[in-house]
Amino acid sequence: MNRTALIVGASGITGSNLASELISQGWNTYGLARNPNRNIQNLHPVTADLLRPESLTDALADVAPTHVFITSWMRMETEAENIRVNAAMVRNLLNALSPKKSVRHVALVTGLKHYLGPFEAYAKDGFLPETPLREEQPRLDIENFYYAQEDEVYAAAAHDGFTWSIHRPHTVIGKAVGNLMNLGTTLAVYASICKDTGRPFRWPGSEAQWNGLSDVTDVQVLSKHLAWAATTEAAQNEAFNVVNGDYFRWKWMWKQLADWFNIEAVGFDGTIRPLEAEMAQDGPFWQEIAKKHSLVEPDLDRLASPWHTDLDLGRPIEVMTDMSKSRKAGFTVYQRTEESFYNLFEQLRSDRLIP
Repeated sequence: MNRTALIVGASGITGSNLASELISQGWNTYGLARNPNRNIQNLHPVTADLLRPESLTDALADVAPTHVFITSWMRMETEAENIRVNAAMVRNLLNALSPKKSVRHVALVTGLKHYLGPFEAYAKDGFLPETPLREEQPRLDIENFYYAQEDEVYAAAAHDGFTWSIHRPHTVIGKAVGNLMNLGTTLAVYASICKDTGRPFRWPGSEAQWNGLSDVTDVQVLSKHLAWAATTEAAQNEAFNVVNGDYFRWKWMWKQLADWFNIEAVGFDGTIRPLEAEMAQDGPFWQEIAKKHSLVEPDLDRLASPWHTDLDLGRPIEVMTDMSKSRKAGFTVYQRTEESFYNLFEQLRSDRLIP
């Protein structure tokens, strides 16, 4: 059966890896972004601005996708603005595709803020869910741009008759440059700075995260999950958590990461020490490190997103997700989490992004 994919956000951590996965499976694949990824072999770049309907109409004039994968979002100053802008991006895209009558399935990638609350109320008292997180848990009684994105997909599906799937990963681990949320690369850069400057590789987060159970999502697992749900009848019109399938405690994992870089790990000492403050003055250090080791990206802000890593590691509760819904529907991919980090670090080093 002919399958033509349109990946929205193909330059990001999820979209770029999804493109490689779909192309390897034989999909005809288009990648839409304001600055499309042109480094993936056999990916057809599409340049468009999701906030300008006329831009989408022009860019998609000759593209008739059967499957749409929405992996992009835009961060604004307030949640009200997040809702306005990110809902419009989804709505504009699906409106532009509607006259073609080609779309059979739309997949939307969101995340655990569905359960934990938006940035303005993230994991705060009154919004702390019971864990492990399960897909049947109701929406929080608070505005959330993930809900607005979902509602745009539901409305378009009802109008145009396609099926949908919602994918909720937890902390995606994978390579991307210029990504807004990238814990794995942020920790790799932080460890590299600590090693080069002799600073301690100090745990930045909360006691609950240090001692509690957690999980993450390897980007390869997420890519395979997106492809599986788009082509599996049992996954149609369903929302799914997507994680590696194992649990860990950061007090164990932190030492594994430190050992990989051959530095000493310093654990929780009773005080939260946010990375955003710790790395605030590290731009010049990173430029020196990049020059000394002939790295290809001297701009620290293009690699590290400490503000988002602080959100994840500073939460006041342990957070893990239930994968039984996917397992029951037939998705059996599993990934050991320490290997997700090691594989990422090796790739970053091979690509000369860290020393």
